Amino acid sequence: LGPAIRYAEQGFPADRRMLLGLRFRRKAAEASPAFMAIFYPDGAAISEGAVVRQPDLAATLRLIAEQGPSGFYSGPLADRLVDGVRAAGGIWTRDDLRAYRVVEREPIAFEYRGVRIVSAPPPSSGGVAMANIFNILSNFDLQDIAGADRSHLIIEAMRRAYRDRAQYLGDSDFVDVPVALLTHPFYARGQATSIRADVATPSESLPGIWPAGQKGTNTTHFSVLDEEGNRVASTNTINTWYGSAFMPPGTGVILNNEMDDFSIKPGVPNGFELIGARANAVEAGKRPLSSMSPTFLESERGVAILGTPGGSRIITMVLRSALAWINGASAADMVAMKRFHHQYFPDTVEYETGAFEADEVARLTEMGHTLRESRRPFGNMNVVTWDFGNGRVDAASDPRGLVEGRVY
Repeated sequence: LGPAIRYAEQGFPADRRMLLGLRFRRKAAEASPAFMAIFYPDGAAISEGAVVRQPDLAATLRLIAEQGPSGFYSGPLADRLVDGVRAAGGIWTRDDLRAYRVVEREPIAFEYRGVRIVSAPPPSSGGVAMANIFNILSNFDLQDIAGADRSHLIIEAMRRAYRDRAQYLGDSDFVDVPVALLTHPFYARGQATSIRADVATPSESLPGIWPAGQKGTNTTHFSVLDEEGNRVASTNTINTWYGSAFMPPGTGVILNNEMDDFSIKPGVPNGFELIGARANAVEAGKRPLSSMSPTFLESERGVAILGTPGGSRIITMVLRSALAWINGASAADMVAMKRFHHQYFPDTVEYETGAFEADEVARLTEMGHTLRESRRPFGNMNVVTWDFGNGRVDAASDPRGLVEGRVY
């Protein structure tokens, strides 16, 4: 925790991306005087380049460094957290914090074209959704298909996997998630037969839920490889910009707004426009469904460690970078490639500027896809690759995360 403590004590310069988030969360932040004191001194948002110091957070991190998890989940810090939440109208109790436990689960592992892919299990949807997509794509020879026709097949596989995400996925401690079915090649083969090579499938024509009638970027990913070959792909989130924008006084801790990742009710979209069913309904002690997809790629060629922020688009970003690595891409290629995304609902292909050529846009539109060019790039991928043949290790951070030559 040493580096984090130093940043909290000594501060860091505010950048444009940070200020964008603060503008977005201003109204919510007004309910938290402690948050306002750090990020809106004198009632105005901090300026670009201003040094942000967080002494309460530094004290909290030092306590955790000295006492471990018990320093956070019980004792004086826990009291301050609970008291701050309850004073603002929340319902936390000390027992809630004391009873919290990390749960370790078996990852999702599957193969595609001789590459073993390992990713996150429920309540993350990443591993199941990617297994579903890769298994669908294995029914097509993508190596011999290019341009809009290739993108069309990938979009159709995304569409079906996100439909299954909405219908079936949740916390497997509370609901029976059919992981074996959703990750089985036979199931994917059936899905592949419903894909036409020349026409988009309207999402509303697929069986299952459909809406009865917004996007966050406050997720962090890092990839690590040490000299002994141990590796970590770690994705952490507080959901949208600055989480709930609420800070219990005296703690420096910004609370998340992960409740948004539950289904409010079947067919009602959340802040990422994702819809869900009863499998992801709110229950006490239940963990919300996530899109986080920290991933390992393993083959005779070597290893790749990857992941990214991006809300509902995380899965498709990791998917397409994995496809690129399987085809020989470098770490730098993986993080820089232009991205596109489909998530069943809304029935729209969102894409970064440059992801499609003009003729590809025309062709996909002719097939029946609705395309929407994103006003901003999305994601902040971090990748480490290890080539077994020459022993070379490469690491690359997403150029979208660069601010004046620095990576934040």
